[in-house]
Amino acid sequence: MVEQFVGTWKMISSENFDDYMKAIGVGFATRQVGNRTKPNLIVSVENGMVCMKSQSTFKTTEIKFKLDEPFEETTADDRKTKTVMTLENGKLIQKQTWDGKETSIEREITEGKLIAKCIMGDVVAVRTYVKEA
Repeated sequence: MVEQFVGTWKMISSENFDDYMKAIGVGFATRQVGNRTKPNLIVSVENGMVCMKSQSTFKTTEIKFKLDEPFEETTADDRKTKTVMTLENGKLIQKQTWDGKETSIEREITEGKLIAKCIMGDVVAVRTYVKEA
């Protein structure tokens, strides 16, 4: 299941994130902060619920979910989305829909790193995390 994602992950790189934030409609000031922020991602499982917390000096967001069950999410940039998390071929896929738009974030473990691909149309940002000891 999601066990391989459990732990604390520290961001080491972020590519094309500004273009991704533009594509989903994030304003200039928030993008400036978003580009400078290197959040930790903390994944845990409690009582069958998966908890994902993104922690930074700027903002901490947390979602709790069961796989394949839609839920309401308020994103770090304050979008209200209907979100579904699925596990497909070892990838944890987060699909967010709002205002007739859809974006997805695909997270997978590759060579011990957590790679998060943020996809909006033809714009793809890649954010890489390493597990803290």
